[in-house]
Amino acid sequence: MTDVNRDITLEIGDSEFTFRLTPAEVTKYFNATTNNNKVAPANNLLVTTVLQEQRAELKPHLANPIRVMELAGALMEEYSPDLEVIVKKSSATLTA
Repeated sequence: MTDVNRDITLEIGDSEFTFRLTPAEVTKYFNATTNNNKVAPANNLLVTTVLQEQRAELKPHLANPIRVMELAGALMEEYSPDLEVIVKKSSATLTA
C-alpha cells in the first residue's frame, strides 16, 4: 500500500460512515490501547476519524462496547496492508 492516508466507509445498518485514517491516528490508537484500556481508545479512534458531519449519527452506535470493538476492528482490518509474512525456522545451533 503506497497511500497510507485512507478513507474507509463502513455500512452500519442502513447508514454509511466514512472514516479518514492516517498513520498518526492509527499509531495514537495502538499506543493508547493497553490490557486494561481497549474500549476507550477504540471509541476515540471512531469518533475522531469519522467525517464530522456524521459524528452525531455515529454516536448511538457506540453505546455498546462490543460494537465499538467490532467497528474499530473492521477499520483496522481494512486499513492494514496486504502483506505476506513467512516466519522461517531458525537452525538450532548447540554450543558446548
